[in-house]
Amino acid sequence: METHQSHQSTPETPASKSRGQKLVDNLRENLIFRSKWAEVNGAMGDLGTYIPIVIALTLVSDLNLGTTLIFTGMYNIVTGAMYGVPMPVQPMKSIAAEAISHSAGFGVPEIMAAGICTGGILLVLGVTGLMQVVYRLIPLPVVRGIQLSQGLSFAMSAVNYIRKVQDFSKKSKSNGDRPWLRLDGLVLALVCACFIIVVNGAGEEGGEGECGGDDDDDDDDRQRPRRWGLRKIIASLPSAFMVFILGVILAFIRRPKVVNDIKFGPSPIEVVKLSKHAWKEGFIKGTIPQLPLSVLNSVIAVCKLSADLFPGKDFSATSVSVTVGLMNLVGCWFGAMPCCHGAGGLAGQYKFGGRSGGCVALLGAAKVVLGLVLGSSLVKILNQFPVGVLGVLLLFAGIELAMAARDMTTKKEFFVMIICTAVSLVGSSAALGFVCGIVVHVLLELRTWRTDHSCFLMSRHETA
Repeated sequence: METHQSHQSTPETPASKSRGQKLVDNLRENLIFRSKWAEVNGAMGDLGTYIPIVIALTLVSDLNLGTTLIFTGMYNIVTGAMYGVPMPVQPMKSIAAEAISHSAGFGVPEIMAAGICTGGILLVLGVTGLMQVVYRLIPLPVVRGIQLSQGLSFAMSAVNYIRKVQDFSKKSKSNGDRPWLRLDGLVLALVCACFIIVVNGAGEEGGEGECGGDDDDDDDDRQRPRRWGLRKIIASLPSAFMVFILGVILAFIRRPKVVNDIKFGPSPIEVVKLSKHAWKEGFIKGTIPQLPLSVLNSVIAVCKLSADLFPGKDFSATSVSVTVGLMNLVGCWFGAMPCCHGAGGLAGQYKFGGRSGGCVALLGAAKVVLGLVLGSSLVKILNQFPVGVLGVLLLFAGIELAMAARDMTTKKEFFVMIICTAVSLVGSSAALGFVCGIVVHVLLELRTWRTDHSCFLMSRHETA
């Protein structure tokens, strides 16, 4: 009996459970809530980009919103369980932009073909290990330039949402200045922005210290109990969640008859028929412009940002590329919006308190429930959601992403990053900014090598 027990306690036991029990332990750890309200609040950080694009595609291109909610919700749950951090699921923006701008010739079949092609290429890059090679070769200042440009782009779009009346169903979205008052007025957006700043401050740094120090400092607690309690209560408020709920309430107040447009039950899920024309148009107009953005922002920048925000949970570019590929190779056949991960969504969810996989899993569960219960009729409600409030959520997500560039310490790193950012913003192309950043980085490295080599030769000559 003793021999049997000793045999069971040998080092082979952990290896035997590495595939079964280890998976269960990993899922349990990844889906745990670090702080319930903080995770709920963090789940709202990605909605500033998700909702406007979904509304636009649904209104312009007849996207099946119910199917998209169900599939993207399942993506959220799976990625939250896999990675254990608030890994976002966002629309592929270049494909969405093409569909919104040229809806007549780029409909649902072309959108899905573009998503399938993009996903297939990313899957191949991940499986073959080429994506990991790209990840290691790209200089950090270039990645920071892409992140800074994307963050500033989000922030500028957010300011436009706040200042201008928007119509997501049209290519020209701005319809004049937003009125100061009304239920979607400028005052509402400014109040929401101020509320989030008061609660969240500039971010996590100094967040706990602002409350006065350690909880065990009894003398400090006795000296200022009321101030301590008030600041702690304010800091614990789920600001983004409260702002989002306010927006939902205002959506019903703005148009009470929207209740009559709600139809319960899921939308029918059907396989999308893809013609040769759809494959051709989807690849040329959708995949080609989307692929560089997916590689840079959805894989490379996400991996770099996750290493910054979550030390010890650094993900390989291979796994992230594979998950993006699989998402689109599955969902796009059924009409679900092409999706990817995104550094902006990760930064936004982190900004509002998301720290675990439970954050996005909770968001995913909500999407699945809404997709099954309300289906595509949910777009009627979202279309009444105050756009200024969406702009506020997007603004803080963009700022958090841009702030990742603050670790550039040398003038040379700043030089490369700013050039990459400027070209990306002016040309509206992350790929063009990336190429310029790489060229400038290589030229600076050659210049440094040449200077060092000349100094070395001169020193040898003087010694001789």
